[in-house]
Amino acid sequence: MALTDTEIRRSKPGEKPYKISDSGGLHLMITPTGGKLWRWKYRFDGAEKLMALGRYPDISLAEARERRDAARKRLANGIDPMVERKTEKTAVREATEHAFEKVAELWLEHWRGNKSAHHAATTASRLRANVYPVLGNRPINEIEPMEVVQLVKAVEARGALDMAKRILQVTGMIFRYALAHGIAKRNPAAEIRPSDILKPTRQKNMARIDARELPALLRAIELYQGKHLTRLAIKMMALTFVRTSELIGARWEEFDLEAKRWMIPGMRMKMKTPHIVALSQQTVEVLDLLRDLSGSCDLLFPGEQNRNKPMSNMTILKALERMGYKGRMTGHGFRGLASTILHEQGHNHEHIELQLAHAPRNAVSAAYNHALYLEPRARMMQDWADFLERTQRGGKVLPFCGTAA
Repeated sequence: MALTDTEIRRSKPGEKPYKISDSGGLHLMITPTGGKLWRWKYRFDGAEKLMALGRYPDISLAEARERRDAARKRLANGIDPMVERKTEKTAVREATEHAFEKVAELWLEHWRGNKSAHHAATTASRLRANVYPVLGNRPINEIEPMEVVQLVKAVEARGALDMAKRILQVTGMIFRYALAHGIAKRNPAAEIRPSDILKPTRQKNMARIDARELPALLRAIELYQGKHLTRLAIKMMALTFVRTSELIGARWEEFDLEAKRWMIPGMRMKMKTPHIVALSQQTVEVLDLLRDLSGSCDLLFPGEQNRNKPMSNMTILKALERMGYKGRMTGHGFRGLASTILHEQGHNHEHIELQLAHAPRNAVSAAYNHALYLEPRARMMQDWADFLERTQRGGKVLPFCGTAA
């Protein structure tokens, strides 16, 4: 006879498990601890099987019968319901394991190996703020190109065009990682170019003065009333025309004053390859002054609040603004100014490009080229320092006295 709710409620545990039957192979197993478990017995390919359907009272008698009937329909269609359920659970587990966020975190761990801590943290933060809320829970193998487009367009709509481009780039890298590890079968981001979906913008060049304004700027630097460390940082930038990040992160261990060389390690360079800066006599004199200010620190330009961290990358820009050059000159502007004047004065283009660390993209070539033409580059850097000194003293842009090489 079929079970009733009254019979189920009255059932008591015994010393051993026992069952009370319903119909169609459904029964309730009563355990010695008082548990009441729904089971359904059936045969598939001649083998007897027992399928769990849940626990009473979480699953009522009516619900247990519904689950039994649904399973019997699958069985009638030649499907083993237990195998089907196991396959579904595996698919759900794999979808969870291969959710975009989990794959992205695996990629981050793999990718960050040779990246700076700051760069890695910034990339992780962008993903967590912009990508995970949209794609994080989606199985990576199910994400369509339009989903990536909508994500990138949403970032652009906030006015963050550069961020939108970076999001598209990083998302594509994550899909490539998934492809390489057999997690995904396609890279939907690879099917999209930024120009296909993002509005074009005019490229902004770093502000810099014209060469004829250089004498006034050099005098303003000499007369700067702000912090002495900041003034010397600007002088070092003018003399060496390195990038701002390369300057403010400079460490005393990188300098060989006897050989007049500054050897910047690859991890601090934009192209991730080492760079040698030949030091003019004027630059060595600036370094001697810096010794009195920061010689007790590892950094040449330590920050005010924490001397174990470099000064802010905005320090030089703000100092130039206080001198009256807001919107007219940046730290980066010294690079363009030096390139223009050195070319006009006939210095070798390759020597200038190497000194600017405009190295080839090929890592092998870049690692080799950083040490090329050191002697002519050293002469060029001394000519440049002499030129700046004469220009500052003379009040107008003067020609080089040295011979271009």
